[in-house]
Amino acid sequence: MVLAALFAALTAAGAFVAIPIGPVPIVLQNLFVMLAALLLGPRWGLASVGVYLLAGAVGLPVFAGGTGGLARLAGPTGGYLVGYLPAVAVMGALAARGRGRAALDVAAMLAGEAVLYACGVGWLKTVTGMPLDKAVAVGLLPFLPGDVLKMAAALWIARRARVFLGTAGREALSDHAR
Repeated sequence: MVLAALFAALTAAGAFVAIPIGPVPIVLQNLFVMLAALLLGPRWGLASVGVYLLAGAVGLPVFAGGTGGLARLAGPTGGYLVGYLPAVAVMGALAARGRGRAALDVAAMLAGEAVLYACGVGWLKTVTGMPLDKAVAVGLLPFLPGDVLKMAAALWIARRARVFLGTAGREALSDHAR
């Protein structure tokens, strides 16, 4: 529970590292969502993201640019924010099956990011009325290079954090693999 709360706070902190490049900014939130999935598994990863989204929904300034509130969830970035839930579930479930193997962690992150972008780009298209090709051009393509770097960082951090967490980290992964 403590680790889920910690990752909710880290995800909120990641929102403050935002580079605006259009309707969807580059942020570090998804790095911490990936780490929550890899280290906590699907159940506690979902708890972490759920706490983060609930904090933002009630108005705490935890979303990109120090914003919060239901209007932010209904705006152009809402699909990405809500998409963290199925993304962390997919990543956490796949990572738990891999039990710390790097190749399966990478596959988990790729699958989770695909889910996240399906939610985010789909919502961006719906809310803005953009054609799909434009929504992909502004809501997906500019973020891919950074996401590759975030995945590499998440893999590196998770590998070291699992050692640091010791037994607790192995128990969290094995608990979710059952």
